[in-house]
Amino acid sequence: MNNDLQGVAAPGAATPSSTAQLPARRLSVAPMLDWTDRHYRYFARLITKNTWLYTEMVTTGALLHGDVPRHLRYHDAEHPIALQLGGSEPQELAQCARLAAEWGYDEVNLNVGCPSERVQKGAFGACLMAEPQLVADCVKAMRDAVDIDITVKHRIGINDIDSYDAMRAFVDVVADAGCHTFIVHARNAILKGLSPKENREIPPLKYEYVYRLKQERPDLEILINGGIKSNEEIAGHLQHVDGVMVGREAYHNPYLMAEWDALFYGDDSRPLSRGKVVEALLPYVAARLQDGSNVRHIARHVLGLFQGQKGARQWRRMLSDSKELHGADESLFIRALLATQG
Repeated sequence: MNNDLQGVAAPGAATPSSTAQLPARRLSVAPMLDWTDRHYRYFARLITKNTWLYTEMVTTGALLHGDVPRHLRYHDAEHPIALQLGGSEPQELAQCARLAAEWGYDEVNLNVGCPSERVQKGAFGACLMAEPQLVADCVKAMRDAVDIDITVKHRIGINDIDSYDAMRAFVDVVADAGCHTFIVHARNAILKGLSPKENREIPPLKYEYVYRLKQERPDLEILINGGIKSNEEIAGHLQHVDGVMVGREAYHNPYLMAEWDALFYGDDSRPLSRGKVVEALLPYVAARLQDGSNVRHIARHVLGLFQGQKGARQWRRMLSDSKELHGADESLFIRALLATQG
């Protein structure tokens, strides 16, 4: 299905997996609430062609009782794209997985890593680490419902349960239900006393757990996540695991992704320059404004494009200034680009 710049994917959309080989999950951008929405993902795809992109976490309740198009719409250019689901009721997850398949997603990922209290109250996220059989039941229900990949993103443990053996036992139970791909945030999750932000910073990273998991379960696809900020670090991790998922660095310093296709996918086509990325974004901005989006909904995601470059401050200032944003159209991005050159 070719929606061009005016459209988004809709139910019945054909996925690339039905017509072409999807790239390996060597690189991916982590699902991040309030950040990896469709506007950020389209912007990221202008920088890297092969990297897997993940939606923000969408709860089963939001899909089964809410506005499905608002949560699931995306642009065809975003492939390969995965929908991350939050939930713990197998049949509800199966229904949502069917929706994901109907909308053309390439993968459904189950969130077993979010430590927020709001998520805990819904009995999903990181607290599911304590219920591996329930996670297995959820995976099986989704696998029975759809043909696209079902993957799990999890922590190495929760609270004081943070041994390697406990993590491996969790993975083994879920793998027996048919999950082949595990994305491991290499930190423990502390469910009481730490905020989500603190949970990304305070529990120590234990990359060695993830490396060992791959060594002992070579038949599984193992991706590593947590605290990864440079291409050198990515290359180092890929010596031990199948893939690397990058979170906040890919958001705050998005042009880091410009080298990924060449370095990690053997794609020798030249990436767009920062200026060309801005120019390529303009038709998308114009189309989304016609759909009713506000320019600030897109501008907030591109503030880091010139990080570390001359003119970065001017770029950020123009795209975050309320006076500049008020009533603005796509021409604001060109004016901000010119400001970086002044």
